[in-house]
Amino acid sequence: MDFFVHLAEGFIGMFQKGGQTFIGLVTGIIPTLICLITAVNAFVKFVGEERIERVAAKCTHNMILRYTVFPVLSMFFLTNPMAYTFGKFLPEHQKPAFYDSAVSFCHPITGLFPHANPAELFVYMGIATGITQLGLSLGPLAIRYFIVGIIVVLIRGIVTEFITKQMMRRREVRAAA
Repeated sequence: MDFFVHLAEGFIGMFQKGGQTFIGLVTGIIPTLICLITAVNAFVKFVGEERIERVAAKCTHNMILRYTVFPVLSMFFLTNPMAYTFGKFLPEHQKPAFYDSAVSFCHPITGLFPHANPAELFVYMGIATGITQLGLSLGPLAIRYFIVGIIVVLIRGIVTEFITKQMMRRREVRAAA
């Protein structure tokens, strides 16, 4: 009998924990995200979407800038998860690659700029704790993490854009047939 009571308590406890997590989201990240979205949209309206698109076009006119500078700027200024909204200034075939680059840069930026992704700071701090216990400086680690991150997001962006273009062509061929 105790087994069934324990099983029932565990079962309902799982949903209670889910409810607590949901309340945490409703009182935490969701209002923040709504405020960020509102602020960015207001900024875009104030500055003008045409001007923002011109700046984005200058940042994204070549593949190297598009998958290095653009994700770094978006993550630095807008932080995670708002950074992904910069993709709205790109053509459709570049959006998946930009998202892939930006999301892949969430962790590498944290060592130098923790405001960009504070929710994942624990990952960097876990590594940093080991480095400091060895008596080493965190500066070189943060810089290397950042540089390797830029290289990785560039590779991911190029590969994802190539795959996206191939898939879009296939879809067009199927639609035409």
